[in-house]
Amino acid sequence: MKLLKTLMILCLFATAANAQFVTNSKRVADVYFQNKEYYAAAEYYKKALQISPDSAGFVIPYGFENKIKEESPKKDDYEYSVFQLAESLRLYKNFTDAEKWYAIAMEFTSPKYILSTFWYAETLRANQNYNEAITAFNRFLAKYKVNDAYSVKAKSEIASCQFALYELRYPRLFMLSKLQNDINDKGSNYTPTLKGGSFYFTSSRPVSTSGRKEVLTDKNNEKVTRKETPYLNAVYEVSGNPLTENVSVKKLQVISKDRESAAPAFHPNGKLMYITSWTAQNDKKIYQLNIGADGKSWSDPVELGSQVNVKGFSSIQPFVTKDGKYLIFSSNKPGGSGKFDLWYCPLRGDGSLGQAINLGNTINTTEDDQAAYFNSQTNKLLYSSNGRVGMGGFDFYESEGDFTKWSEPRNLGYPFNSSKDDIYFTPSPVSENEGYISSDRESLCCLEMFHVKKEFLTVKGTILDCNTLKPLSNATVTLTDSLEVIKFVTDESGKYAFKVNTNRKIKITAEKDKYFSKVINFSYDDLAKKDTLFSPDICLIPFEMDKPIVLKDILYEFDKATLTEDSKTKLDYLYTIMVDNPKIEIELSAHTDSKGVEIYNLDLSNRRAKSCVDYLVSKGIDISRMTSKGYGETVPIAPNEFPNGKDNPEGRALNRRTEFKVTKK
Repeated sequence: MKLLKTLMILCLFATAANAQFVTNSKRVADVYFQNKEYYAAAEYYKKALQISPDSAGFVIPYGFENKIKEESPKKDDYEYSVFQLAESLRLYKNFTDAEKWYAIAMEFTSPKYILSTFWYAETLRANQNYNEAITAFNRFLAKYKVNDAYSVKAKSEIASCQFALYELRYPRLFMLSKLQNDINDKGSNYTPTLKGGSFYFTSSRPVSTSGRKEVLTDKNNEKVTRKETPYLNAVYEVSGNPLTENVSVKKLQVISKDRESAAPAFHPNGKLMYITSWTAQNDKKIYQLNIGADGKSWSDPVELGSQVNVKGFSSIQPFVTKDGKYLIFSSNKPGGSGKFDLWYCPLRGDGSLGQAINLGNTINTTEDDQAAYFNSQTNKLLYSSNGRVGMGGFDFYESEGDFTKWSEPRNLGYPFNSSKDDIYFTPSPVSENEGYISSDRESLCCLEMFHVKKEFLTVKGTILDCNTLKPLSNATVTLTDSLEVIKFVTDESGKYAFKVNTNRKIKITAEKDKYFSKVINFSYDDLAKKDTLFSPDICLIPFEMDKPIVLKDILYEFDKATLTEDSKTKLDYLYTIMVDNPKIEIELSAHTDSKGVEIYNLDLSNRRAKSCVDYLVSKGIDISRMTSKGYGETVPIAPNEFPNGKDNPEGRALNRRTEFKVTKK
């Protein structure tokens, strides 16, 4: 009996200790979560859920859902910890594991967790499960009756999923490869930039620390003590070519040890550097550094003025245009469209800054718009946004403008963009057609650096006269795709050639005065597996105003105006001309030979001409562009009889014809 009492007491102590452990784990997790230490928070929510520390990662144990039952006294704690674990994993960018925990949380009946379905859909999208994500977003909209930012975002995300499905089906002409060297080390590696022969970037790779303790607190003044994190953002310099396997990476000592730094930008004069810097307590701000007299070292950083840095807000990611005229940066300071907006300041000759100006609503969204790169020669702005229809996360967009007016930004598509974050572009010194970006597309949590290069499709061919088959000079060939319109004028050889960065639909239009224009369309299937497209030689048909052109082999049922099926196919020749030349108007005429009564032949030819027009109208040609007229036997082009009065079958055959002539162009 005494032994039984002892065992019962030990069990009670064990239960109490376990309950205390669970409570403590949840409390510690909450402190980490409120301090945005999401990985540590996830680890402690995992402990709070009594998942074995030996389990791999954040895998859901078999039968775990059975723990959360209606009658369980721990139900509220379990549901809270499951939701918070999912949140921590998502905010840590571990979308793979977050998806599984949100799948559990979205079945909770408490209104506190109604956003679980939204975030479940977000993680599905991040994991490239686009069709499932669309279903989940629609499920969220069906049960979420509040018309707020989440419902608006859900609708936008559905559009993004549909866009992504199309992009994955029709990839664009970009080649990406991850840098296979020490540049992509532990932690995040991002903000590539080039100056002279050196490559600069930001990394949060671990650095040696003294091991001093740091106290974190939450809003309830709960405290945890942790060792100072070894992952600190700093700027690093690479000497030589970043594409080589072996590189030398060194930390750039430009900021004091108690600060983190990122996103270096250099003035084209080589004497000024701008950098983002912050401490654990302060908002991010942009600083200026001057080159030392030795041309190697940098002065102490000086915080930029109130044009850029506003107390209580963050300004980040400086970029200086190559002509030295503008400093572009991203900030959540007042006066913007949403969260982080793109702004610019004029740069004066002495290095001082003019007033900051917002790039405007064409560029900025209600979400985050960041990491600008501007080509001052082409006037094209490349930047990243998570507030537009795209592949997911931050996507690259391109707009053309002059800082007063911008074109509608266009998404650069897959594979330049991915379902995760794609941000920070810098061109290579060789060509604007290649460069470096940061992306977490191949990582569980962190940005890595990739080399990106545009690929091109060559389109070439020859313009000929359809009658003589001789090359046509001074013909204008226009290539149109989803990105641009390019024109080419042929020389005596009649040849044309284009180099385009697209494998989407392409339209080639060939034009020359006194010739019908010709349009040829190429689909993705025509283009996807080629690097050169040799189009069939394009021949143009000459014409003169009001001069009839015979449509060969247009036949009718005997003594009727009904077109034969074969004749309809032949009439498609004229249909193509009408489509390719949308401004011309024509008269379509029919003629007979001299057999039969003249008035009957006139009526028959009228009906036959009209049947041709009716067919073209049925194919979609506007009736206002065509008139029909029957001439009967009044306009022969060959004798119906020989001079001796005998029948001329060949002549009659020529006279039984259908023609058209251009009456307006």
